[in-house]
Amino acid sequence: MERPTFPNYSWIDFAFSVIGACTFLMDWGSDVWVATEFYCRGDFLWFGVLVGDMVLSSVVVQMFSWFWLKYDRELPGFGAQTGGGGAVLFGDRVKLSCLLHVLQLGFLCRHLSAIRQGFRVWWRKQEGSEYAVYLTHDLSMLRLIETFCESAPQLTLMIYVMLRTHKARTVQFVSIAASVVSIAWMVVDYHRSLRSFLPDKAKQGWGSSLIYFLWNLLLIAPRVAVLALFASVLPDYVAVHFLILWVVFVFWASRQRTDFMDSPGGEWLYRATVGLIWYFSWFNVAEGRTRGRSFIYHSFMTADGGILLVTWWCYRDPAQTEPYALALLIALPFTYLLGLLFKALYYCCFHFPPQAVEASGEGPGTARRSA
Repeated sequence: MERPTFPNYSWIDFAFSVIGACTFLMDWGSDVWVATEFYCRGDFLWFGVLVGDMVLSSVVVQMFSWFWLKYDRELPGFGAQTGGGGAVLFGDRVKLSCLLHVLQLGFLCRHLSAIRQGFRVWWRKQEGSEYAVYLTHDLSMLRLIETFCESAPQLTLMIYVMLRTHKARTVQFVSIAASVVSIAWMVVDYHRSLRSFLPDKAKQGWGSSLIYFLWNLLLIAPRVAVLALFASVLPDYVAVHFLILWVVFVFWASRQRTDFMDSPGGEWLYRATVGLIWYFSWFNVAEGRTRGRSFIYHSFMTADGGILLVTWWCYRDPAQTEPYALALLIALPFTYLLGLLFKALYYCCFHFPPQAVEASGEGPGTARRSA
């Protein structure tokens, strides 16, 4: 590792590693349960979409994990930084590690490795605190990728199914609200991890974390809602809409010359994933001035969301949507605007001074490569 110092690994970090492993298993179990329910009800199309999303998300996360494992073994002096713990669990056995990733178990092994390393550092007071922080940051990034590759599309599907069937139970509303909160919290968790991981960045306090959480919640929720509304009236066009925007976002990411991975193939995988994340939420990927890029992104997304909402209003069934149509037409733009205001508040009151932002940026591109 090139950086000389990292923050000390604490019991809170260890607790988050354990909780992260438990939530990963619970999320996997709940996905299987929902897929089984679709299959038993005869909803084979939604079953196929859900399973396809689960498989795609898992493959993407495993690919990132495998790329990083290969990069880590090539870092000079990396083995000494692990405190004798080796690379990620079974990482020294290349064939076994590759097999685990092919079997979609690499992400779980990373969780177990972080727990093992954290236990050695925190409980037994052994060396390797820097490596434990390093593993925790990697897991935070992988969870963020999984969130936007799986959780956000699945949330859109849940709302779409509810709109198409015109059936809604209280548990569905609770589940949707919990999913939105979970997605927004995962963005905050990654941002806090990034701040803690980089010694030259100030740690994010609870007040700034709350504002950061609120503006992500208020921007992501209406975005997911308008996508589901559009899909409910023009289901055949939502895939076309996604592909067009995804291609535009990948091209924009390439124009920003991202430098997150250590190989051309890995970098294009990263840019493709960034394109998917941008379909739902803003994610900075490059150093330097971020204000202009953020303004362009939110202006584009505001226009796109407005078009989707107006399209839904024009094609909706007036009789079926009469109880909630007008309320959504007013509430969704208002919520998005409120999210933008909270974001402006965050950058005015809780962010770095302008000169510090210019010097360091907030993109993850240098975060992992500097490790």
